[in-house]
Amino acid sequence: MASHVSRRDDFGHERGMSRDTKAILSADRRFLTGLIGAPIKHSASPAMHERAAEALGVHCHYQLIEVAGAGTEELRFLLEGVRRLGFAGVNVTFPYKEAIVPLLDELSPGAAAIGAVNAVVVRRGRLIGHNTDTTGFALAVADLVARSSAGEGAVAVLGAGGVGKAIAFALSGLGVAELNIFDTDRAKVEALAAQLPGEQKVRIADRVEAALQGAVGLVNATPVGMLPSRASPVPEGLLHRGLWVVDAVYSPLWTPLLLAAKAKGATVMTGRDLAVHQAADAFELFTGLRPSTKEMGVAFDAVTAPGSAVGDAA
Repeated sequence: MASHVSRRDDFGHERGMSRDTKAILSADRRFLTGLIGAPIKHSASPAMHERAAEALGVHCHYQLIEVAGAGTEELRFLLEGVRRLGFAGVNVTFPYKEAIVPLLDELSPGAAAIGAVNAVVVRRGRLIGHNTDTTGFALAVADLVARSSAGEGAVAVLGAGGVGKAIAFALSGLGVAELNIFDTDRAKVEALAAQLPGEQKVRIADRVEAALQGAVGLVNATPVGMLPSRASPVPEGLLHRGLWVVDAVYSPLWTPLLLAAKAKGATVMTGRDLAVHQAADAFELFTGLRPSTKEMGVAFDAVTAPGSAVGDAA
């Protein structure tokens, strides 16, 4: 059982796990996990999950399942395969985080509230949806929000899809006073505004320029800037030194938006910490074991370092 497994802490120190114990776990504990989405060939998830498992003395194979343009029936077929083929669970990414929700057997309270899923756990033949984007983003950005005037000013969120929903919920939980949300699909923003808990003011923006009006922070929750795209969701002229900017995209790590914001003197945060923290939470859901975020970070950095496909794209 997971509660009986000693493991490395987040500083990489072993906690009572002998070499013999590692060998036993390695032989007995094998996990098949994966990722459904498109495009995902640059994903750091396989490296993070497999290194985390190795550090715990268990085996994990993380399979990329890249399927573009899948409709409801194809997604249903994929999920039936996940259910029957021995997967402990799968992550779900763009563009299926919302489409997959009605195809699952059960949702965690958080995923049900958000209406988006990025982790599907298989338990006794049932598919249970969770959202670790929210918990991961909250952990990643909490210090940045606390140090800024986000308790009084507005934060602009670009995108009201699966990632945007999770990020808006996380910012609401962190006590942000106002959210200015923009999406090319206004109906999505209206639905999200109605869903959000908390007492923050929510402003529905018709343009990126309107979302950034009076904002102290900016989060890109759209796929704009994700490889192979080299675009930015924000005109350079709207960026300035008094703004903090976070991009949920990490492929490439340094997106055109972040490079432009950094050049303007803004405080910037890459998608690294969000990726690591959401992956750690998902790994624990899949395996019952708490991974080392330090080990996952090492794996992430290796994938995104200069010389790698992702690092060279920056």
